[in-house]
Amino acid sequence: MTIHIFTITLYLLIQALIIPIVISSAIHVNTCRSYCGNITIDYPFALQYGCGHPGFRDLLFCMNDVLMFHISSGSYRVLEIDYAYQALTLHDPHLSTCDTIVLGGRGNGFAVEPWREPYMNPTADNVFMLIGCSARSPLFQGFPGKHLPCRNVSGMGCEEYYDCPAWDLVGHRKVGSGSYGSGPPECCALAFEAIKSINLTKLQCEGYSSAYSLAPLKMNGPNGWSYGIRVKYSVQENDDFCHACEATGGTCGYGSDGIRQMCMCGSFNSTSNCDSG
Repeated sequence: MTIHIFTITLYLLIQALIIPIVISSAIHVNTCRSYCGNITIDYPFALQYGCGHPGFRDLLFCMNDVLMFHISSGSYRVLEIDYAYQALTLHDPHLSTCDTIVLGGRGNGFAVEPWREPYMNPTADNVFMLIGCSARSPLFQGFPGKHLPCRNVSGMGCEEYYDCPAWDLVGHRKVGSGSYGSGPPECCALAFEAIKSINLTKLQCEGYSSAYSLAPLKMNGPNGWSYGIRVKYSVQENDDFCHACEATGGTCGYGSDGIRQMCMCGSFNSTSNCDSG
C-alpha cells in the first residue's frame, strides 16, 4: 500500500514538472511586444533594438509614458497606432488648428529619410495647408497665371479653413487660394503626394496645418476636422518571413546589421523560422 501511494505521488510529481514545460513550449510568447502609456507597440514597430521590422528601427521612443515618433523632420507625439488599417496618428505641437495659427516656421512639417519612404507616408486623404509662403517659394514656381498647385483634399482646403476663428487673430486678408491676386495666397492646400516633402524652410512658409478624413464620417466644417498627421505604413513585400516565424512560435526581429530579418526563438535566433533550428 505504501509503495503504491509512493508510486502515485512520484507520477504526479513528474507530471507537474513536465506539463508546464510542454505547455510553455507550445505558447508563442512575444518578447518584443511592449506598451507606452495606453498604446501597444507591436510588430512592425518596437521600442527595443533588434525587435520589429528593420524598416521601422529607431523610430519610436517612450518618454514618461508618452510615445514619440522621430524622423528627419522632427519628433511627433503618437496619438494612436491603428494596426487594422496600418496607420499612425501624429501630433506636432506647432501645428496650426482652427483655434490657433502658429507662425515663425516652427512646425516640423513632414519628411522621412529616403530609405524609409517605401515604408511610410501621409495618407492620401491627409491635407497639408501651408501658411504664409513667400512668393519665391518653390510652390509657386513653374505655375503660370492662376494655375497653382493648391487644391482641396478629401473635401478639405483653405477656403473652408479661412472660416476658422484663428484667422481673425492674425489679421486675415482673404485672397482666393486659386489665384495670386496681389501676391501669393495666405494658405495653399495640397496632398503630400504633390511635393513628397513638407519642409517649411525649403518651401519658405511661416507655418502649416494638417487634417485628415476618417471617411465615411461627415465633417461639419473646419472646426470639426481631425487635426494631426495621419501616416500610412506598410511592410514591403508580403512579409512571409514574419508569418512563418510567428507560426513556429518565434518573434520577428532583425540582426545586428540593422537590415537582415531574424526570427527570435528563445534560446537561439534563426534566419528562417524556429523549426529550422
